[in-house]
Amino acid sequence: MNELMKVDYSRTEPTVSGRELHEFLEVETRYNDWFRRMCEYGFSEGVDFYSILSKTSESGGRPSTDHQLSIPMAKELCMIQRTDRGKQARQYFIAIEKAWNTPEMIMSRALKMADVTIQQLRVENSKLIVANTTMLPKAEYFDELVDRNLLTNFRDTAKELRIKEKQFIQFLINKKYVYRDQKGQLKPYADKNTALFEIKEAKNEKTGWVGTQTLITPKGRETFRLLMKGM
Repeated sequence: MNELMKVDYSRTEPTVSGRELHEFLEVETRYNDWFRRMCEYGFSEGVDFYSILSKTSESGGRPSTDHQLSIPMAKELCMIQRTDRGKQARQYFIAIEKAWNTPEMIMSRALKMADVTIQQLRVENSKLIVANTTMLPKAEYFDELVDRNLLTNFRDTAKELRIKEKQFIQFLINKKYVYRDQKGQLKPYADKNTALFEIKEAKNEKTGWVGTQTLITPKGRETFRLLMKGM
């Protein structure tokens, strides 16, 4: 896909520069006047666009105000212009939006956000463990305590996601994250095992049963929360 104008992916959604769009559309009206008029169509700051200060030009002078526009807003502005350039830009934004919402891109974003969440959880849980430990354990044991405290089973994860356990499990099976083995136990597929799930030894003190249990990591919980939110 040819890049008509730069797309910023640093926010939670892709955005484009209002000034770059204005220039591409070859609007004769001064940018500030044009943008002010476009906002009369019902666009809101903080929702549809964000105000920023653009860099000063090489000749110096004060930085000018620019706006980072959401892709839906940019598409509407292109429609309003009713020009060939507007049609071309709108098709470009539709392609950007389509690529952004592919399952692969959704998973990529989910994993990145989960990485941030897991680091926050590890810090919070490590503080709690230290506060409740009379003697600081060795580093390996300390890490294991933190990790085990962060893992959850399917039932507890479903509760966190506020959905029924059966519905959550069926979602994971349908999306090829887990399968049932010959004994009916849920097991993760090999390529999903390290990041989203962990298999731990388990024991039932009442029945004496000893085996393994599939648990969901914080990265897994955050990933599934984001994926199911988009459903």
